[in-house]
Amino acid sequence: MAIVALITWLVTAAFGSYMVAIWASKGGTRSGAGQAGTNLPPSRVFAHLLIAVVGLIVWIIYLVSDSTLWGWIAFVGLLIVASIGGVMVSRWASDRRGAGAGGAVSGGPALAEQHIPAAVVGLHGVFAVGTVVLVLLTVLQVAG
Repeated sequence: MAIVALITWLVTAAFGSYMVAIWASKGGTRSGAGQAGTNLPPSRVFAHLLIAVVGLIVWIIYLVSDSTLWGWIAFVGLLIVASIGGVMVSRWASDRRGAGAGGAVSGGPALAEQHIPAAVVGLHGVFAVGTVVLVLLTVLQVAG
């Protein structure tokens, strides 16, 4: 189960990296004339990304060392990552509902995060929840 958790974590990271790339390429890291900018603070986006990557490294250390402490540290990191992600997806969904399908704000250009396809956001979330559950079950040693 620990390896399955690693795989779901890597798939989640792939979807997350894709979303960050779209967000950044559409102006998420900057604001200026003619750009709607973003409602997702770059510090929040990059904290989410950084903590997730550090957690992944900790999980790999757990796999190599088989020390339950490393597993619990990875799990706590995932809870922090999930909390930040929940705040961001809530804002993303709220802006999406308010702006309509185009994601534009008050007739201007769409927010950077509104260029991210809803299916990608959904898949990232599904794999993230799966990862949290698998990591928890693994550190609890529910299955061998």
